[in-house]
Amino acid sequence: MKNKVYFSLGANLGDREANLRAAIEALPDAGVEVKKLSSLYETEPVDYLAQPWFLNCVVEGETEVEASELLKRLRVIETKVGSKKKFAKGPRQLDIDILLYGNETIATAELQVPHPRMLQRKFVLAPLAEIAPELKHPNWSVTALQHLAATSDRSVVKKVQ
Repeated sequence: MKNKVYFSLGANLGDREANLRAAIEALPDAGVEVKKLSSLYETEPVDYLAQPWFLNCVVEGETEVEASELLKRLRVIETKVGSKKKFAKGPRQLDIDILLYGNETIATAELQVPHPRMLQRKFVLAPLAEIAPELKHPNWSVTALQHLAATSDRSVVKKVQ
């Protein structure tokens, strides 16, 4: 059975756009059929501020790969692009997060779905609302677009293409 899945991709080191494009092109080899791709957004860092700005996007896809296996495959893509996270929330060549996996709620040591901070992050909500404004996970009372409108995150998020 195919599951609809949403990913957030971000990069703030190296050729940020090339890193994102390489990751998107690698998704089919990881078992993901890409259905929609948001615009790229240049975004101000949050949490750890002393780092370069990010390019972010959101991808909607379909997969038959089980969520924990999918996470492992995404980590392989990150490694192939050269991503090495020296510390949490720090600079990186590439970061891929599973935001949503069908209507599932997953809570393991390795994976939390829906992504636990996605509704507080404008850099996730803006591209998500662009490609899926009416998206509503069973855990949410409102849509992605309504979450974006209500977010208290005031960081800078600019569409670049």
